[in-house]
Amino acid sequence: MLGNSGKPISEKAITVWRWTGALGALVSGAVIVGMAWILARFHAPKWCLGMLAGIWLIEVVLGVGWVPVLRQRRWRYAIREEEIDIQRGVWSTKRTLIPMTRVQYVDVRQGPLLKRYGLASIAVFTAAAAHEIPALPADEAEQLCRLIAEWAKVADDNDA
Repeated sequence: MLGNSGKPISEKAITVWRWTGALGALVSGAVIVGMAWILARFHAPKWCLGMLAGIWLIEVVLGVGWVPVLRQRRWRYAIREEEIDIQRGVWSTKRTLIPMTRVQYVDVRQGPLLKRYGLASIAVFTAAAAHEIPALPADEAEQLCRLIAEWAKVADDNDA
């Protein structure tokens, strides 16, 4: 495993993932309010309503408060001339080694939340799958994209 030898992603990822968790909690909260309304119309026991509220509260605490911090702490990556090494996981650790010879192309992605915090993600595509290194500083993501493309000998879109 990479442990502390790999490079961590930006700490700003915590804020981005908290916003994402909060938006998800708002959506699920609206669904739960709808379910509670239906249950109340059919005179369901009060404990059902309390259980729904408790489930939502657990989602908020985990999805907004705790999981984003763990995700950021556990994400590690290393980019070497012969391979890309990605390690991630909150509950269990998953490590992916991508040989540079298998890389077909590389993308830099930046959604509205990432852009707001000056971050971007790198997506590395092979014939089998796509792999992502999230929440890197935008300039670093651009440099790493070019470096991976160079080492993998992938043509840049601007070269065409």
